[in-house]
Amino acid sequence: MSTVFPEDSVGLVTPQLARFDEPLALACGRSLASYELIYETYGTLNSTATNGVLICHALSGHHHAAGYHSPDDRKPGWWDSCIGPGKPIDTNRFFVVSLNNLGGCNGSTGPSSVNPVIGKPYGADFPVLTVEDWVHSQARLADRLGIEQWAAVVGGSLGGMQALQWTITYPDRVRHCVDIASAPKLSAQNIAFNEVARQAILTDPEFHGGSFQDRGVIPKRGLMLARMVGHITYLSDDSMGEKFGRELKSDQLNYDFHSVEFQVESYLRYQGEEFSGRFDANTYLLMTKALDYFDPAAAHGGDLAATLAQVKADFCLMSFSTDWRFSPARSREIVNALMAARKNVCYLEIDAPHGHDAFLIPTPRYTQGFSNYMNRIAI
Repeated sequence: MSTVFPEDSVGLVTPQLARFDEPLALACGRSLASYELIYETYGTLNSTATNGVLICHALSGHHHAAGYHSPDDRKPGWWDSCIGPGKPIDTNRFFVVSLNNLGGCNGSTGPSSVNPVIGKPYGADFPVLTVEDWVHSQARLADRLGIEQWAAVVGGSLGGMQALQWTITYPDRVRHCVDIASAPKLSAQNIAFNEVARQAILTDPEFHGGSFQDRGVIPKRGLMLARMVGHITYLSDDSMGEKFGRELKSDQLNYDFHSVEFQVESYLRYQGEEFSGRFDANTYLLMTKALDYFDPAAAHGGDLAATLAQVKADFCLMSFSTDWRFSPARSREIVNALMAARKNVCYLEIDAPHGHDAFLIPTPRYTQGFSNYMNRIAI
């Protein structure tokens, strides 16, 4: 009996792998002689290749943004609520490309990949990457797919930073930029959270300077702590209160430091445990550093409007009222800079209780506003 997927689903999808043998020069001064990018596509590229939409993922994201890999999958891709027939990124209109970033751990070349020069995983020797490095690698994928110009580049959080960088680095190759729950650069507080997470990994006895794969171990405790810290910042106080409050797992207190007594403790430990089994520690370090380094205005002495003076895309920015990791004020910084640079920009601030994770949750005003903008894009 064949599996019946929802009518608004892209259905079964198969990841594809693109290999690049031309060296990629990186901002850190090093280069990758060759690399691979894993990606998925949804919808059909039109005859003029003008309906392409690039999806850029956030810190722990990957290429599987929509649909199902097998009939037995319990959950679809991470942004399935927004990608598919009749959804904001409508696959009846758009050809959607979603990839795992270089340095990732879900199929693209990264620290857990085998270094062909030495025949073992790169580990800590994998070069540090920047958002602009990712954009350059993504541009090569676009070339491979025959897409000279994206109808839109779309991303939330770290993905939004990539979308913004696309308009700066390749102004002629992006018609629209949809930047969701993002920022023009990290605040000191955000950098501090990232450093705490990195230190949790770096000081794990099983990290072994990044060469843990050689020893057949993983820095599980460090990864768990990093994820727990990060997850706290993705949720709002209201959403945590509504989900867990001060609810206990049992009727009695244990009066010790080892038991899991509160429901919120149980939730965070579960998130950390699950994450540590599927994500690479060196990739986590790379992704957080790319976040820290992102600051396109630095090229013009901190003047973001000057940095955006040469962009040609139209912009849609969205933020969420309870997001304290990338607050609405950070999106408004980008909006104000675009207005000062006399660019076309619309901005939607959504009242949602979910914190930073709201960009993954299909609240009605968010999906309606998202759909309205995407429907305006000519292909």
